[in-house]
Amino acid sequence: MTKETMIAVIGGSGIYEIDGLEDAEWVSVDTPWGAPSDHILTGSLDGVKMAFLPRHGRGHVHSPTEVPYRANIDALKRLGVTDVFSVSACGSFREEMAPGDFVVVDQFIDRTFAREKSFFFGTGCVAHVSVAHPTCERLSDAAEAAGKDTGIKIHRGGTYLCMEGPQFSSMAESKLYREQWGCDVIGMTNMPEAKLAREAELCYASVAMVTDYDSWHPEHGAVEITDIIATLQGNSANARELVRRLPAILGRQRADCPHGCDKALEYAIMTAPEKRDPALLAKLDAVAGRVLG
Repeated sequence: MTKETMIAVIGGSGIYEIDGLEDAEWVSVDTPWGAPSDHILTGSLDGVKMAFLPRHGRGHVHSPTEVPYRANIDALKRLGVTDVFSVSACGSFREEMAPGDFVVVDQFIDRTFAREKSFFFGTGCVAHVSVAHPTCERLSDAAEAAGKDTGIKIHRGGTYLCMEGPQFSSMAESKLYREQWGCDVIGMTNMPEAKLAREAELCYASVAMVTDYDSWHPEHGAVEITDIIATLQGNSANARELVRRLPAILGRQRADCPHGCDKALEYAIMTAPEKRDPALLAKLDAVAGRVLG
């Protein structure tokens, strides 16, 4: 079954727009989970519908902990988005993943503790989705191809450690994540975002832009925010070029996801129909309407 593609880009630090968007309009989307981070910029590129959501809000007003992740994903689903690309800054635990490089993430370790992580939280409608493979291979292929076309040094595959923040890591933490846990990059925002996208049956890919070596590197020392901002400026220009190439790669028509991302809730809901809370079901109309009917 084919449907019309609508690509969403959730932009992190340094990414606040999409270049060349036609019929651009900032729209307000109401959700039962509260207000999203900001209005959402909609339009089209190469005939493909696009949506852009600044994760931290324009002017960078939301800290990583305070980003309204559930409202953001719900709002994108309500708009008709089919595919989500996260673009965010990160630190690197690998010498070869240098500042200025991009990493197409394929795994996460979630170390956050102060965020609402599920649409199916509490009593009334229990669901368990698989996040064994939390990113979509099809979208990751597209991100890698777009990055290479742009001339970015892009690494395919990597484990992203998501910390709570807003402080950066201590040296002891940085060495733990690198040496004992085998992580590749570290950031503050891809969790619970990726989990929520899976619950909403949205294909999701993560492009992490390396700004620094965290605090493990003996020749680079502690993370300096001035260095990060300087690298961010170059990364932002490259990220916008990568995004501009995505519509041509994915096309206007979209078949069902071959990896099942868009069917993640097929057998996930455990609560018997007669035991489901009507109030919670009403809040799940966009996220789980396909299976709740």
